[in-house]
Amino acid sequence: MLCEKCGKNNATTHIRTIMDGVVREKNLCGYCAANEGYSNIGHNSLAQMLASMFGDALALDRTSASAHCPCCGATFSDIAEKGKVGCAECYKTFYEELLPYVKSVHGSIKHTGRIPNRAPLTVTPQGDSIESLRMRLNMLVSEEKFEEAAVIRDKIKELEGEK
Repeated sequence: MLCEKCGKNNATTHIRTIMDGVVREKNLCGYCAANEGYSNIGHNSLAQMLASMFGDALALDRTSASAHCPCCGATFSDIAEKGKVGCAECYKTFYEELLPYVKSVHGSIKHTGRIPNRAPLTVTPQGDSIESLRMRLNMLVSEEKFEEAAVIRDKIKELEGEK
C-alpha cells in the first residue's frame, strides 16, 4: 500500500481517528508521518501511555521524592518509568500513589477472584469473611441503610459464634 500523501513510498504508519462517529483512516510513509507529527508512535513505554491516559504519574513523586521501598529500594518515579512495581512491598510503601491507578485500570482495588464451576459446594465466596462483612456493615450504616445493616450484623454474629 502506498502513502496517501506522497504516493511514492510504502505506507508504514496507519492512523485511525474517530470524530463525531465518523471514522477516518490515513496510511502514511515514515517521512510523511514524521512531517505530520506521528514520528514517535509505538516507541512509548507503558508508563508513558498510562501517563497520557491518567495524568502525569511522576508529578506524585515530586511531593515524596525521598520515599524508597525498604525491600527493593525502588522509588515511585522508578515504578512510573518502568510501568512495573518492583516487589510486593512496593504496594504497601506506595499505596496512596498507586491506588488511583490500580482503581482506574482494574476498576477495583480488591481482588475477588472466581470460583471454578467444578468447585465443591462447600466453597464459600470471599465476600462472606468477617472482615468483609464488617466493611459492608460500616458502609451500610454510613449510607443509613439500617435494615440491610442489621442483616449483615446478624451474619457477623453468626460467623463469630461458629468460631
